[in-house]
Amino acid sequence: MKYYIPPSRRYRQKAALFSLLALVLAGLCLYLDFNPLMLFTEFHYLGDLLKSMTPPDFNLVWRSKDIPMAVAETVSMAFLGTLFGGVLAIVLAFLAASNTMPFRVVRIPVRLLLVLLRAIPALIVILVFVVSVGLGAFAGMLTLVIGTIGTFGQLFMEVIENTESAPAEAIYSVGASRWQVIRYAILPQAVPSFIANLFYSFDVNIRASIGLGIFGGGGIGFRLFLAMRVLHYRDALALVCLTIILIVLMERLSDALRGRLIGRGTLK
Repeated sequence: MKYYIPPSRRYRQKAALFSLLALVLAGLCLYLDFNPLMLFTEFHYLGDLLKSMTPPDFNLVWRSKDIPMAVAETVSMAFLGTLFGGVLAIVLAFLAASNTMPFRVVRIPVRLLLVLLRAIPALIVILVFVVSVGLGAFAGMLTLVIGTIGTFGQLFMEVIENTESAPAEAIYSVGASRWQVIRYAILPQAVPSFIANLFYSFDVNIRASIGLGIFGGGGIGFRLFLAMRVLHYRDALALVCLTIILIVLMERLSDALRGRLIGRGTLK
């Protein structure tokens, strides 16, 4: 005699969740008139595009004086955006952290500002700055400053609030002021994390500066956009390869500097 064993409650919950997800995906595909098979059948034109792009014309790097300048613009945008944005993010983080700013009238508006800056898409910011200050690296750098403040201001605030309270209480107990507590109890704990995240921010901004260049932010991204627009596909592939090399080199440099400053205990 066989006994029927009903499925467990956890199995029924997973099955119901999977069914609901499948229904939502099917509904979205019907609403958007999207055929999922297009993901596998609509890329036949890529072969023709790749044929027109290969081999990459690396002579562009040597015959055009604009390319080295574009690379310098891209690195400068990322560096200055990280530097200015990181400094402002640290200042705002101290104003937003509960253990360094006791006044809610200051702390809450700063937190709202960080949320607002983090919520605005970078493409909207670059369009605003392009209209305000014109095309070029300056608009891209300002966009990276805003993005760095929004992304890392909240992170730095959490780093400050998660520092150990025992050193601060010990310094408070001997009559130290709030500034002395920040200097001798909070900063030594927070600085290594600040430095590590700023190097990570530089890696992110290198990639972002190339994307922003396509929308008028200058640098090598703008040269890539121009090459694609005039159908110089071999030049475009050479610029893509140059972009990959640039990103890898900057990432290696960032990792090496971070290892020297933090991994070996230089900032303790």
